[in-house]
Amino acid sequence: MTLPSNYSTAPVSEFLLICFPNYQSWQHWLSLPLSLLFLLAMGANATLLITIWLEASLHEPMYYLLSILSLLDIVLCLTVIPKVLVIFWFDFRSISFFACFLQMFIMNSFLPMESCTFTVMAYDRYVAICHPLRYKSIITNQFVAKASAFIVARNALLLSPVPILSAQLHYCGKNVIENCICANLSVSRLSCDDFTLNRIYQFVAGWTLLGSDFILIFLSYTFILRAVLRFKAEGAAVKALSTCGSHFILVIFFSTILLVVVLTNVSRKKVPMDILILLNVLHHLIPPALNPIVYGFQTKELKQGFQKLLQKGL
Repeated sequence: MTLPSNYSTAPVSEFLLICFPNYQSWQHWLSLPLSLLFLLAMGANATLLITIWLEASLHEPMYYLLSILSLLDIVLCLTVIPKVLVIFWFDFRSISFFACFLQMFIMNSFLPMESCTFTVMAYDRYVAICHPLRYKSIITNQFVAKASAFIVARNALLLSPVPILSAQLHYCGKNVIENCICANLSVSRLSCDDFTLNRIYQFVAGWTLLGSDFILIFLSYTFILRAVLRFKAEGAAVKALSTCGSHFILVIFFSTILLVVVLTNVSRKKVPMDILILLNVLHHLIPPALNPIVYGFQTKELKQGFQKLLQKGL
């Protein structure tokens, strides 16, 4: 009896990423909107970073937090989307063992880092609106430095076991990943070992971190809403609600996509695999494209800084 082509008696040294196994003829068409979203995400985040870096008036804690968010978005986009586009355009599906688990580590660490950054930014807005007189004494450059160190340490340390546990599994058979990315469960299912511990750890750690972030964000915006409804200055409440409301909607959008991805993975037998794969890809692309627009370029000072740079360039 002969083994299928995707089986081998030797240990697996590389994987093959199969995007949309049931609709591969659509991949070239899908690459167009994905490419445009990728260019939008990279261009908007790079523009925001350059504007904050070159404009001295923007060297303040709030804009440093925006810079952190943009850096995370850029890393996530570069980790996932170029490989997806290479698969679509050139049918280059192979990815080395090391590259696959490096991608898995970045995805598992940086997505919760982004969620944690949203939490810090929500706290920043809470202090600015609810305690404006104490804002500059609380939200300082030192605060941003400590928050940045916490964001990196918390998520890198608590979620690094996910790719480590997955890499320790014995891959002796299938090497075809039915996904565009090296998602933990998509890869672990190919192993010859039991990956229950890996799955449980990712579920518990991921939901503990993301769930606690969302609760803190929700509480921050609840206090903000209660405070702005007391504003007596004409237009002040509307302005505050407009700014914070758009931020909160974006956080909900980020969390909703993540929730859909998790739930569809749990009930993968009831949901078409291609929908699962598309949600995984879009979750690494749509938030990075929207974040700099909603968080950054709605800010008056950032708009003025960008206009100054354009005038200098001209």
